[in-house]
Amino acid sequence: MSDRAPHAGGSRYAWTPDPAAARASRLQRLIDRTGTGDYDTLYRRSVDDPAWFWGTVAEDLGLEWLHRYDQVLDLSRGIPWARWFTGGRTNLTLNALDRWVRAGAGAHPAIIWEGEDGATRALTYAALLAEVERVAGGLRRLGIGRGDPVGVFTPMIPETAVGLLALARVGAIAVPVFSGFAAPAAAARLADCRARLLITADGFDRRGRRVAMKAVADETAAEVPSLEHVVVIRRAGGDVPWTPGRDVWWHELGNGVRASGGPAGEAEAMDPEDPFMVIYTSGTTGRPKGTVHVHMGFPLKGAADMAYCFDVRPADRVLWYTDIGWMMGPWLILGALWLGATMVLYDGTPDHPGPDRLWALVARHRVTVLGVSPTVIRALMRAGPEPPRRWDLSSLRILGATGEPWNPEPWRWYFEHVGGGRLPIMNYSGGTEVSGGIVCCDLLHPQVPTAFTGPIPGMAADVYDETGRPVRGEVGELVLTQPWPGMTRGFWGDAQRYLDTYWSRWPGVWVHGDWVRVDADGFWYILGRSDDTLNVAGKRIGPAEVESALVAHPAVSEAAAIGVPHPVKGEVIACFVVLRPGAAPDEALREALRQTVAASLGRALAPEVVYIVGDLPKTRNAKVMRRVIRARALGLDPGEVSSLENPQAVEEIPRVI
Repeated sequence: MSDRAPHAGGSRYAWTPDPAAARASRLQRLIDRTGTGDYDTLYRRSVDDPAWFWGTVAEDLGLEWLHRYDQVLDLSRGIPWARWFTGGRTNLTLNALDRWVRAGAGAHPAIIWEGEDGATRALTYAALLAEVERVAGGLRRLGIGRGDPVGVFTPMIPETAVGLLALARVGAIAVPVFSGFAAPAAAARLADCRARLLITADGFDRRGRRVAMKAVADETAAEVPSLEHVVVIRRAGGDVPWTPGRDVWWHELGNGVRASGGPAGEAEAMDPEDPFMVIYTSGTTGRPKGTVHVHMGFPLKGAADMAYCFDVRPADRVLWYTDIGWMMGPWLILGALWLGATMVLYDGTPDHPGPDRLWALVARHRVTVLGVSPTVIRALMRAGPEPPRRWDLSSLRILGATGEPWNPEPWRWYFEHVGGGRLPIMNYSGGTEVSGGIVCCDLLHPQVPTAFTGPIPGMAADVYDETGRPVRGEVGELVLTQPWPGMTRGFWGDAQRYLDTYWSRWPGVWVHGDWVRVDADGFWYILGRSDDTLNVAGKRIGPAEVESALVAHPAVSEAAAIGVPHPVKGEVIACFVVLRPGAAPDEALREALRQTVAASLGRALAPEVVYIVGDLPKTRNAKVMRRVIRARALGLDPGEVSSLENPQAVEEIPRVI
């Protein structure tokens, strides 16, 4: 049996499945297709026999091959180096584009885009395929082909999706880079993989200010000796610095290539294990890690999660607030296209020019599946419930969230004021190295606030204590005991670091780095990263629990909790909070917040100190960077900080010791 909730204590549930929607869901269809009868049986077989499951998923999604595979799973090199669909030949773009056009869906919208300045564009599947073929032909003319790394340093515009797909089509390797990176951060990643070409834009707008992206790209290129060409998309307009012989305009790339079916734009026949993308992730120490993803790995995992967790179908319009440099950017593009759905791309911030911008997007484009991070909701709820009420959100049927743990109050705000108390929130957590989720929710199981209903089919997740023993009802390490196609194929140029990071603690077990607890009813809770965990006088607790208690106070909109050294207790809790408008930042409030945590978690876990700040350091995807806060508070090296959206917030963090 799985750990799924046994449907006891129904008063806990904020949402319960609609029987008709559950019966019609893609997940129920998979259960029916496999003859497993119920969810628990499907899940258990999916982790006991991953080759059977992922072969079945490929069939259920209707994937096409240039040459069919001989074997679904090859473990001859051990679980860390599992190989999938051996002997096959494919190209991820065939399942994203060609098959839908051949099936008569060429007129279906593939991309709907809106910029922060209000500009909009749309591309059908047929138009997207033609553009991908044009750009693929242009890339080949520049000498880019099989195995060549290429940086994608762009805002979230249609050309970003075209570029990612065109690179895959010629067999090159896309290296997505956060659009907000400064030159040193971008250059470090492109130099590490020896990128030959960089795709960028002339500029873009953020909060009404022009960002000179081409100038940053030029600084980056100067630090990457392997770069031969910079392809520039005209997004902002106006003059930009130009290096003749190196720089190429995007709109001139591939001119003369036949619009459809031309040999220069045809799909390269790739081994399913051939890399198509390297995404760099940052940690507390060392250089960024380049996670390697393959043609039948990342797209298959993303599409499966979209299908069976988010129930995405061709009629859906999926908007996820993201950037191409975060895995959710490629996840949105490839997952939506592999399912024949429509992606809605937004190149801007969710609260500009006003706090209702995101809700206006949903209404204008009739979005059906919306995804955000909890921090986005915490920020938007400061304006109260009126902004989402101004817009018709009736098109929505699924809400999604990922990036960090929820607090109860923002979860309820999202559920009530965006979802009208009727829509499920698919809480989703995994990682770049996973190509999607480990745990999520679905249309078959009830939900309680902030929880996951359990592991996703095909993900053999468990919770281990420090001895490697499975535990329930207490905090432990999130682990995986079987392979899946979306696993990173190591770190670029550093196989040993990959083994040391995930596989060195227990033989054949992937240790993900998250603290997790499974309650008595089978609901899963992620409590934060292992390296963020607080340990006060031997009592271990995740920062999310402290932060949830603080955000429940009416004066607090955001909070971060860290552990700091203490001579007696070993470690005590220091909290940093952002107040709602009108709250008085005085000593009485700080003491009230300490007592709020004490009342929620016990006096032993009351914060030693509460600091009031104007903002918390966050990435562009709105993830709070606790390790940066802790480093600043303790006077330590903060490590990789180039992904921060608001670096000025670091200066507000006071020294604690």
